[in-house]
Amino acid sequence: MSPMSRFLSIGMSVALISMIFYLIRRGSLREKYAIIWILTGITILFFAIFDKVLFAVTILFGIKTPINTMFFLGIFFIIAINLSFSLIVSSLVEQNKKIVQKLALLEMEIISMKQDSK
Repeated sequence: MSPMSRFLSIGMSVALISMIFYLIRRGSLREKYAIIWILTGITILFFAIFDKVLFAVTILFGIKTPINTMFFLGIFFIIAINLSFSLIVSSLVEQNKKIVQKLALLEMEIISMKQDSK
């Protein structure tokens, strides 16, 4: 890995990790959703510092260059993050559906009570 690539990788990973901790501290990002982002930053930092491990992973996967391995791992993390968000959205859709159904039942009950009192 060239010194410039190493410098950029270290800088970007430190910036990512710092931004995540800032967002958690500010309350904009919950801890349970930040874990995968922190792992991403730590992984980039690890491979930037220990580039021999990156070379070993590159050879293990049969990829030509280490930068392609980084792109491959980056795409893998993006897919993992998208899957995580899809699970969260699916759960929220179910919660909203139940809440709307309960609200509709309560509204019907209120309307029924108003009509009975007349």
